[in-house]
This record gives sequence, C-alpha cells and structure tokens, in this order.
Amino acid sequence: MKRSYIARRFQSSGAGLSLDTEALAKYKDIIDLSIGDTDFTTDESIINAAFRDAKAGHTHYGDPKGDPELIDAVCRAWEEDFGQRLPRDHVLVSASSCLGMALVMLAILDPGDEVIVFSPYFPMYREQIELAGGVCVDVPTYASEDYAIDEARLRAAITPRTKAIVFNNPTNPTGMGYDGKTLELLARVAQEHDLLIAADEIYTTYLYEGDFCPIRTLPGMAERTITLNSFSKNFLMTGWRVGVIIAEPELLAVMNRINGSLIYSAPSVSQRAAIQALAMRKEIREKYVTAYRDRIFYAADRIEKLPYLSLVRPKGTFYLFPGVEKTGLDEKAFCKVLLDQAHVLVSPGTPFGVSAAGHFRIACTVGIDRLKAAFDRMEKLSF
Repeated sequence: MKRSYIARRFQSSGAGLSLDTEALAKYKDIIDLSIGDTDFTTDESIINAAFRDAKAGHTHYGDPKGDPELIDAVCRAWEEDFGQRLPRDHVLVSASSCLGMALVMLAILDPGDEVIVFSPYFPMYREQIELAGGVCVDVPTYASEDYAIDEARLRAAITPRTKAIVFNNPTNPTGMGYDGKTLELLARVAQEHDLLIAADEIYTTYLYEGDFCPIRTLPGMAERTITLNSFSKNFLMTGWRVGVIIAEPELLAVMNRINGSLIYSAPSVSQRAAIQALAMRKEIREKYVTAYRDRIFYAADRIEKLPYLSLVRPKGTFYLFPGVEKTGLDEKAFCKVLLDQAHVLVSPGTPFGVSAAGHFRIACTVGIDRLKAAFDRMEKLSF
C-alpha cells in the first residue's frame, strides 16, 4: 500500500504501560512486579453469587445505565460509608473505571481543552485526554517534597482553556495518600476557576493512614466532581471489568450516549458479582487488603536497606516508586539491569509523566515469599 491507513494521531507510538510478555518469556525464574493485577482470586462468595445469577438468567443485555440492584447497592454503600446521600440518577455503571475515565474525557472536552494531571500519574490519563481531543498538562510533584501538590505550580498551570483536574487518591504509581488540606486546596481552586475534578478513587480501601474521604463530599464539590470507582482493586475483580461513575445527571446522560456506541453496557454477570462484593466489602478488606498492607510495609523496609535506591514511603495502594539516582543510571537502564542480572521485572517511570524520570514502579502483587526472593536478588547487585 502506498499510504498509511492508520490515523495520524496513532502513527507515533508512545511509551505505554502493558504486560511485557517478551520479558516474561526471557527467564524461567522471573519474578514479575510490573503490573497492578491483584494476585488473589476473586472471593469464592462473589464467584458463587455471579454463577447463581448467571444460571438464573442474568446473561443478557441489561439496562445501559446499570443493573438497578447494583445502582441501589452503590448508593446505599456510599451513604453508609461516607455519610453523603447519593441519588440513583447520579450513578452510571461502566465496564471498568478505565473506560469510565475515557467516557469522562469524551463527554467534557472540546478540541484544545486542557486537563491538569499531577505527575507522576497513571499513563492512561494522557492517552484518554488526547484521544478526546484535549491537551494533557503535567503539574509535577516531586519525591523531594513527598509528592505534595504545590499550590503555586497548580495555579500557574491554569489557563482559560483549562476544563478539569484529574485527581487520583491514593495514587498510582507513588502510593501517596492525600490529606484533608490537599482536598480543600483542590476544592478551593476548582471553585475559584469553575473547574471539574475527575476523581480517580479506585484504591480507597488501600489507605494505610486514616480514613478515606471522597473529594465530592467536601462542601460545594458534589456538583463539580466526577468520581470514578472500580471493583477491580478494592474487590480483587480486575478481570470482571465493572466500575461506577458518579456525577451530575446531565453529564452521565452524555457518557451513557457515548457508551452506547462503544460497549452499550457493563457485563451483566459482572454487575451481579459486584452486588455481592458490596455486601461483603468489610470482610474483603479485612481478609485481603491487610495482606497488601503487610507486603507494602515489608517491601518498603527492604528498599530502605538498599544503598543504591531512595524511597518516599507509600501511604496507600500496593505500589512503591523508588528512585535510582544513586546508581548513576536512568530508569530504563536500571530496569534492564534488574531484569538481566536479578530476573526481576518492574516498570520504568518513563510512562508516568515528566517528574517520574529516575524512578521505577514496583507492584506488590505477589506474596511476601516472592517479594523476599526478589529483594534477596536485588541485595546482591552493586552500582
């Protein structure tokens, strides 16, 4: 063919974040700490409930806005957990929060509109913003400042084209959990400049200091917050592909219309599983999430003993984001050494934004025995 049939916006390949199957095949004893997929199988009670409901006929198209019973369960859980009334027409069930964030950007952005993201950030944000015709504006946070969101840098990034701020809490990849002062800062700035907040809140049970506070519960923020929730991480249901968008009804109506041209509705049987998951959310947290907390603390302790790495200790999620500046290597070169000499696969910081250079991400999605083996190997390296 004489011409390329690939759209111009996809002709240059960016650095994404995906499973490196080639690296996994390279060594038989590889320890994979690269992808944030929970290693526990979904709780048996959730699987059994989904199987029962599938046998009962929940295998067809459902309401495109979401299973009415699931929406009721979401509203009830939100009110019980956060003390804020959540009307049913403020909820849209999506086939994952990742698709949910894409729907948000497609619904709110005109070509050239700007969206602020705090770097380091989940790489899909940039792709979702740009796919919708928007401009992704990095506002850096730094390890030297414990990844605090700086008000001056935030305000300097706002222009007449700014439409929204993406706020991930707790944060992938740094593991930071932000306190009430940060939430109040973002709320104040959003209200002053009439901005939306796209709140990516999918690790809410993985907060190891204090209780989680959704930003939409702050005064005046419900109407300008679009909340993304997911069952993937909180309920160990990554493969079920079901999430929730909470927003004003007029915004959800547009997202639902876009969704109808993409996937129509979230999988019916997955939504039935989600109903059971919400019913046992406290049990899930006690049974599984505490295991990730133990892994994170163990891994952080081991990293702090490695003379060639630096670390800001995480406050949430199951990720760590060490710095490699002491090695004299950049993050890609370091990760290659780690793979070839220690047979440990991690994710270089490159895709995570401008301030992620010189770092790499560890996902503690293996048991402590495997983490111990990985760090025992890393201890033998020298730079």
